[in-house]
Amino acid sequence: MAFGKNIRTWFEGRWHEGDVAVMRAADHGIWQGTSVFDGARLFDGLTPDLDLHCARVNRSAEALMITPTMDAATMVDIARDGLAAYGPDQAVYIRPMYWAVDGSDLGVAPMENSTRFALCLEEVPMPPASGATTLTRTRFRRPVLEDNVCNAKAGCLYPNNARMLVEAKSKGFGNALVADAMGNVAESATANVFMVKDGVVFTPIANGTFLSGITRARHIANLRADGVEVREAVLSFDDFHAADEVFLSGNFAKVTSVSAFDDTRYASRKMTDHVRSLYMDWAHSAR
Repeated sequence: MAFGKNIRTWFEGRWHEGDVAVMRAADHGIWQGTSVFDGARLFDGLTPDLDLHCARVNRSAEALMITPTMDAATMVDIARDGLAAYGPDQAVYIRPMYWAVDGSDLGVAPMENSTRFALCLEEVPMPPASGATTLTRTRFRRPVLEDNVCNAKAGCLYPNNARMLVEAKSKGFGNALVADAMGNVAESATANVFMVKDGVVFTPIANGTFLSGITRARHIANLRADGVEVREAVLSFDDFHAADEVFLSGNFAKVTSVSAFDDTRYASRKMTDHVRSLYMDWAHSAR
C-alpha cells in the first residue's frame, strides 16, 4: 500500500526506485498473515528514535515466530543510506518489515529461518501542528495476548483497527476511542491516547492489549523531565468526557490534538502544544 510518493525500496541487498514487488504468491506472509513492520520518521533532517523502531521490528518478528535476519544497527545504516536521496525539506516515512516465506505444521506456522526483509521509504508530509481530530466510541475492542499478537506491530492486527476507523468515519468522526477487553480505554484506532485533567497528564496503563508506543514513552519522559506529572492509570470513557484536554501520540504525526469526543468538546490544547514543543526541542537537541 503506497500512501506517499517518491518511494524507495531496499530489498535483496540493494535499493530500488519505486514501490517494487517483494512478496510472492506462495509466501507464508501473504496467505497466513505473518508480516510485521515498524515506522519511523525523517523530518527537518532528523530521524528521532530510529534505532528503537528498528529494534522493535525484531521483537515483533520474534513475537510472530518469524526469525529476524537484520540487527537494528544494520537497519539504521540501510535507512540512512536510502534517506540520503531526499532533500532537507522532505518528510519521509521509514518502514522496515519482515514476513515469513515458508510454513511448517500443515503450512500454518511459519518455518524457522525462512524470512524476507525489506525497508520502504515514502515521502509523506508531517500533519500540520495546528490540526486536530475528533473521537467517537466503537463497538470493536482491542484483543488480548491470549487471542492475538498484541505484543507485535503485526499486519494481521490492522484489519481490526480498520473496522474501528471506518465505523468512526461513518459516524462523522476522525478516529475512534477504543476499549480493551474489560471495557476500559486502551488507545485510539491508530495511536496511543493521553488526557489532561487539572494540569495532570494521564494515559491508559500498558496492560498488554495495545502496543505501548516509542513516541508515547518519549512524551512521558519529556513531560516528567519538564516537571509535569504524568500518571499511567486505568481510565474510563467517563474520564475522557470529564477531561480538560485530549491528544493522540504516534510516530506518524508525533502529537495530534483532539477537539471533541462524541458530544464533549475540548476548549484547550495548551498541554498538547507544550508536548509537541518538548518533543521537537528534544529531537533537535539529539541531532
